[in-house]
Amino acid sequence: MSYLVDGYHGETVASAPASERVRFIRRTYAHLVGAVLAFVGLEAFLLTSDLGLELFKTLFAFNGAWIALMIVFVVGGVAAQMMARSRQSVGVQYAGLALYVMLQAVIFLPILLVATRAPQYASQNLPLQAAVVTLAAFGGLTAAVFLSGKDFSFLGPVLWVGALIALGVVVASLIGGLTPGFWFAVAMVALYSGFIIYSTSNIIHHYGTDQHVSAALELFASLTVLFWYVLRIFMLSGQDE
Repeated sequence: MSYLVDGYHGETVASAPASERVRFIRRTYAHLVGAVLAFVGLEAFLLTSDLGLELFKTLFAFNGAWIALMIVFVVGGVAAQMMARSRQSVGVQYAGLALYVMLQAVIFLPILLVATRAPQYASQNLPLQAAVVTLAAFGGLTAAVFLSGKDFSFLGPVLWVGALIALGVVVASLIGGLTPGFWFAVAMVALYSGFIIYSTSNIIHHYGTDQHVSAALELFASLTVLFWYVLRIFMLSGQDE
């Protein structure tokens, strides 16, 4: 099997020798760990310094700030993914991954500020609890895909339709001044668990052996959204107590 993108022909991970497959998987997950650590470091810096609060005040100083931020995130995310898939320069690939990590750090800032500073969540360590659950789920789903050896690319169309519907719900809620509730968060956890299965299968069966940076970005994207909605579930559950 050959991999074809932008006129490039090369081996997919599935068709590569065992040594190449192992090397690709190690590099992909090493870069994923690096992206997660960079994200945690950026958030820790923003949350423990005045810069985070000032950035939050600046971002939400006008009506429609959330919609504007989402547009920036979507456009920037697409640009970051294109950069990470670039075959022109390794530096451009890493710049794409770095850009995506920074975008995630900015868009996560409001929810993490609330989860760590709001009186109703004081001393509950909700982000840590959500992180443990998210990583456990990610590990279990990843192991299931590797052990099954199946190609789950057939899930793609269903997952993307679900993601577009969810985006529509979020945008409509923002326009209406509402916040999607508990069951929406549960549905999103299920959706992005599916994306983790899809993404993990995708990098094994359809990525080239030199695309570890792009593969790490794809996994990081699904992992962070899953974390967001696991955290939302913890926060919404805490409100009901």
